[in-house]
Amino acid sequence: MSFTREASRAIRSTLVLWIITAIIYPFVMIGFGQIVFPAQVNGSLIKNTQGEIVGSALVGQPFTSDRYFNSRPSTTSYSTADPKKDEAGVLKTGVSGASNLAPSNPALLERIQGNNDSDPSKRLEGDFNRLKNAGVQPTADLVYTSGSSLDPHITPEAAKAQIARIAKVRGVQPQQLETLINQNTDGRFLGIFGEPGVNVLKLNLALDALK
Repeated sequence: MSFTREASRAIRSTLVLWIITAIIYPFVMIGFGQIVFPAQVNGSLIKNTQGEIVGSALVGQPFTSDRYFNSRPSTTSYSTADPKKDEAGVLKTGVSGASNLAPSNPALLERIQGNNDSDPSKRLEGDFNRLKNAGVQPTADLVYTSGSSLDPHITPEAAKAQIARIAKVRGVQPQQLETLINQNTDGRFLGIFGEPGVNVLKLNLALDALK
């Protein structure tokens, strides 16, 4: 009799705890988040001037045009590559992660430095030379990928290094671009953690809206 009573009590306690932790608590937190932090809970989505969702403040996008501030390189093309053309199958689930290539790895050096192959079809300019030829002083974050390969930020220095190129292509004043960079620079978390960064997607949206 005592065993049956204890077993029944254990089952009831388990059910009550399961309802509290697996049903009540998650729904309460979802509701709290939707009321207090709706933007963050829904993915920190960014909309353009037409109200269309164009991305998230948490995930970078590839920008390589001379008309825009370029983002840093990504080992996974920010998970936007076509999975059908992904022979290695690494993008099928939208993965993130660094290349894990050593500083002396030939593939990494070739991507950064390029090569002067006699065959024009195999010749590679390299990120460093591409930036220099565009009048951009290369910075570390414009040459090296981030640990996640999804970093939406570049340093203010990397953004300012691109001012001359964009000002020339768009025919705007460099001071206007520097102001945009300052307006879209995120400070340190709580004022002490991390480093200031510029969200490239937000900055380029502001650039398109520039009169």
